[in-house]
Amino acid sequence: MSDVARLAGVSQQTVSRVVRGATNVDPDIRQRVEHAIAQLRYRRNPAAAALASNRTMTIGVVSFELSVLGPTVALYGISEEARQHGYATRLVTLASLERRDIRAAFESINSDTVDGIIVLAPLLDAITVLEDLDIGVPVVTFQQGSHPSPTSVSVDEVRGARMVVRHLLDLGHETVWHVQGPPGWMATSARVQGWAAELGAAGRFVPAPLATTDWSAAEGYRAGRELAARKDVTAVFAANDPFALGVIKAMDDAGRNVPGDVSVVGFDDVKEAPFFRPALTTVKLDFEAIGHIAVGRILAMIKEEAEGDIPLLEPHLILRDTTASPRSRR
Repeated sequence: MSDVARLAGVSQQTVSRVVRGATNVDPDIRQRVEHAIAQLRYRRNPAAAALASNRTMTIGVVSFELSVLGPTVALYGISEEARQHGYATRLVTLASLERRDIRAAFESINSDTVDGIIVLAPLLDAITVLEDLDIGVPVVTFQQGSHPSPTSVSVDEVRGARMVVRHLLDLGHETVWHVQGPPGWMATSARVQGWAAELGAAGRFVPAPLATTDWSAAEGYRAGRELAARKDVTAVFAANDPFALGVIKAMDDAGRNVPGDVSVVGFDDVKEAPFFRPALTTVKLDFEAIGHIAVGRILAMIKEEAEGDIPLLEPHLILRDTTASPRSRR
């Protein structure tokens, strides 16, 4: 590092800030340092950095169901943000939702191996177990639908669900049916809460939500078959985009057109959503930003600089081709 500093004409502290991805570096100075790094083929020594700072320079991540969109995309944001600050990440996945497996996952990451832990397991059981453990390092959790707090990060999914219902009611639908997520997931509770609250505020009938066992399109299709058999169903809010895909197929198989006979709205805005047939109206959640924010708060907690609640990220309703006014209003 001293050779890089000498060639660039700056201090070693400045070189360190550039290497760690700090933003408070003059662009011209950053360019000189990066040029010197390239010329000297300098590579940062993580072990030396950890020894000098008395830290492991590693952030632990506990996750469940990486097949589900939210944790997967958030993990990418965590890895990118951690790398920018010179940190590695260590991932531990939960084998199941059994309390012993949740406890084992947390205990496998301890204060000797990581400087902080980010929990991407937005499940009620995981959060409950976490509250009972003495972790020993800063912890930030991804809690879908939670209230703002200093140690949890989330998107306002209750508001997102209300936006869906308001859009469908504004189109003229009398009520909105809901295919809810599987039990135990915080996202399930948040989306049901927002859906029911908006219908209740409008004085509309709140039908019983359709239960599911996982987040798959197959579960959406099964629920969609039930809904397709009811001629009074004109609008469906699916708790995620794969559910919506299943509902759309079920409606098509039953001879009911989307959006001509039934409007369908999803949640999450998966990359494939614009390519559904028809293109899916859905709610976009910025899960990658969740990862970036979680790392930022963990680093601030490590430095004992964290203050205040982390604001909820805002959801965005993405209007495409799966919603329309009911036939009775045309």
